[in-house]
Amino acid sequence: MKLNRLSVKSLCLLIGAGTLFLMLLLTGLFFALTGDKMILLCGAGLTACALIGLAFLVLLFGKRLSLFTNDLCRILDGMISGNEEPEELLDSETLFARIGHRLSRLYNIMQENRRKVDAERAELQMLVSDISHQVKTPVANLKMVTDTLLSKPVTEAERTDFLQGIRGQTDKLDFLFQALVKTSRLETGTIRLEKKDSLLFDTLAMACSEIVYDAEKKDISVSVDCPEDLSLYHDSKWTAEALFNLLDNAVKYTPVGGKIVVTVEQWEMYVKVNVADTGKGISESNQAAIFRRFYREDRVHDKPGVGIGLYLAREIITMQGGYIKVSSEVGKGSVFSVFLPIR
Repeated sequence: MKLNRLSVKSLCLLIGAGTLFLMLLLTGLFFALTGDKMILLCGAGLTACALIGLAFLVLLFGKRLSLFTNDLCRILDGMISGNEEPEELLDSETLFARIGHRLSRLYNIMQENRRKVDAERAELQMLVSDISHQVKTPVANLKMVTDTLLSKPVTEAERTDFLQGIRGQTDKLDFLFQALVKTSRLETGTIRLEKKDSLLFDTLAMACSEIVYDAEKKDISVSVDCPEDLSLYHDSKWTAEALFNLLDNAVKYTPVGGKIVVTVEQWEMYVKVNVADTGKGISESNQAAIFRRFYREDRVHDKPGVGIGLYLAREIITMQGGYIKVSSEVGKGSVFSVFLPIR
């Protein structure tokens, strides 16, 4: 029989029986040694007192245990519903206090998990709402154009215009979905950045190569000032993605004939990459909001984009231990500064 499987009642009966047996054994032993009948009377009296005392202790223990189990059930019910925090007991040496301390720790862990779940649920709801808002317009445009093509005859020139409009809306949807996939994979850890020593010049070249065509169409000059031998511990592919998003924004919001200047400075602990443009600029009140997912200023809704590039850029740089700052003035352009740790 294992003691940890005994009920409290059975354990108390076992202790009582053991005490009775031990007292009777000692009384019989002393009587056999002395032959004095007073030993039997004293032994019987002591045995009776011991049993009465033991019964009293068992009653007190049972009462305390009953109260504790009732309180424990009440506390656990409160913890499950999230409405009650266990009380801290002053006497930390007792068994009840040790159990109460662990219940308090468990409660705090449960509350933290609840907060995380609530935050993730709110984030998911916001993401679904944002995606719905972003997808609504191109889908509505696609339905309108296809309904027009199906419902009435159009000239060849009109058909070409409609098809170009469909292509533009599908390109917007494709860009949105690709950006969302990249963001989701980064946030969930599906993609892990692989940092290694690489030339920053090659990373910048990779980023600039993707905006050269759009810059040429708007006659925007792009200059890069970066030491060709500057090696940096970073993920070249994803850093190029972040810098491309900054450069792409600069091209979008810089007027025809403007310029974009990329400069690199090596500091003691960081490498600073500046992306400066001569575009519209960003008002001071909106500078903190531009890194939010899907955020776009009201005055730039005529430009292509879904407002996820800066958010994605900040996530990539932050995951590498760096950060991004912006300095801008309306009508005078913007400077986005990327700080990447040397190690």
